[in-house]
Amino acid sequence: MRMMTAEQLRHALPWAALEAALEAMFRDGCEAPLRHRHALPESGMLLLMPAWTARHSGVKTVHVLPGNGARGLPAVQAVYLLSDAATGQPIALLDGGELTDRRTAAASTLAGRYLARPDSRRLLVLGAGRVAAALAEAWCDRFPIEQVAIWARKPAQAEALAARLAAHGLPAVAAASPNPAGFDIVSAATLSEAPLLLGAEVSPGTHVDLVGAFRPTMRESDGALLARATLVLDTRAGGLAEAGDVVQAIAEGAITEAQVAADLFDLCRGTHPGRRGAQEVTVFKSVGWAGEDLAAAVLATGSD
Repeated sequence: MRMMTAEQLRHALPWAALEAALEAMFRDGCEAPLRHRHALPESGMLLLMPAWTARHSGVKTVHVLPGNGARGLPAVQAVYLLSDAATGQPIALLDGGELTDRRTAAASTLAGRYLARPDSRRLLVLGAGRVAAALAEAWCDRFPIEQVAIWARKPAQAEALAARLAAHGLPAVAAASPNPAGFDIVSAATLSEAPLLLGAEVSPGTHVDLVGAFRPTMRESDGALLARATLVLDTRAGGLAEAGDVVQAIAEGAITEAQVAADLFDLCRGTHPGRRGAQEVTVFKSVGWAGEDLAAAVLATGSD
């Protein structure tokens, strides 16, 4: 069985190829039930994300352990096992963190191809963690970005990420506030439980990419933003069950389920056109889909 490290995955999953692999998976589909959640001691959580096609099966195992900080370890530990679906033979064991970061960012840029203006040049990233870094890299790879502004609650973290990105040739600077006015693309990857992005502050024509709120108690946007936007989810089932931005906006009466215009299946299969005007505000909300992990693992191992 092959073992793939984070560094190997970075080389094996270039943005354009990964985005294309995700598009094919959303177009063709696979079996991917909603993630399994199991409580662990000390407020920990075990997440299992299985998916399979006729040729491949895979499962991502994620341990979320808040107590790891005191141990000097990351709070999230993840691995991905890819197997042959016909025989059950293991093919590869992959670093789950890097796989997740890259497929998450590639799903955002895939949606952005349909929802963001092609000439988008100003990018605002909210958050300064691993996913935020991957998002900045992916957006700059796939769009003609000329400015990347990084905002985080702790300014030092935003400055550190901006410096790392700049050292790799990206036009990144730290931002003083999360105000989205004037930006073409706003990509949020935080653990916020209160809105950071307000509908009244988003400029016409902006595409908003909401990544961070993956539980019903979390949110990065207010209901007014979703109410004025063309709203697209990665999957309807996952988004309506787990996306705090959507769940809370519906509970408040700001939107209804009927105002979800499409999901990534619809965009990739051509049943929804995506953006229809230069002044349109669009929102993509993702919570993650196990089919994305499977597509990335197959691409990384060259086992297609």
